Amino acid sequence: MNYTHPTIEPIFLQYKPVLGKDYTKYKNHVYRVFLNCILVDPTEPNEEKYAIAAVFHDIGIWTNNTIDYLNPSIEQATKYLAENNKQHWTDEIAQMIYAHHKTSMYKGEHATVENFRKADYMDVTLGLFTYGFDRKKIMDNRKAFPNCGFHLFLVKKITKNFFRHPLHPLPMFTK
Repeated sequence: MNYTHPTIEPIFLQYKPVLGKDYTKYKNHVYRVFLNCILVDPTEPNEEKYAIAAVFHDIGIWTNNTIDYLNPSIEQATKYLAENNKQHWTDEIAQMIYAHHKTSMYKGEHATVENFRKADYMDVTLGLFTYGFDRKKIMDNRKAFPNCGFHLFLVKKITKNFFRHPLHPLPMFTK
C-alpha cells in the first residue's frame, strides 16, 4: 500500500530534519494511528482533525528531546493550527494529544478525543486492544505501515527516563 494523506505529508516534510533517522518509524506510527481513527470514526468531517492530531501527538519527543512530550506536542500543534487558520480546532486537538495516553476513558466534550485515544492504544499495543473493531483491518494497517523499530525506540526512551526519574517514569500517562 502506498497511501498518503494530503494533510499529513506536508506537515511531515517540515519536521523531517528534526525527526532525522526516526522519520519513517514515526511517520508509519502516525499513519497507523490515523487509519485506526478512520476505522473508529469514519465520518469525513473529523478526518483532517485526526490527521493533524496524529502528526503532532508525539512530535515533542523530537522537537524538545523529551519523553515528557505532551505539552511540547500541543505547542507545536497549536502553532500549526494558528498558521493555517484552524484555531477553532485548537482545544479539541490539544485534548486529543493530551489524553491520548489517558489510562481511563475520556468523557469530555469531544468524542474525537476518545476515538483518538483508542486509535493510539490499538497501535501502541500492537493490535492487542481493538475495542471491538476489525482486527484484520488493524493488522492490515500494520502491514502497510511497518513498525520499523518504533516500539523498540519507545522502550529505550522510557527505560532511559526511568533511570533518570524513577518516581515519574511515564510522564505522558494521564488520569
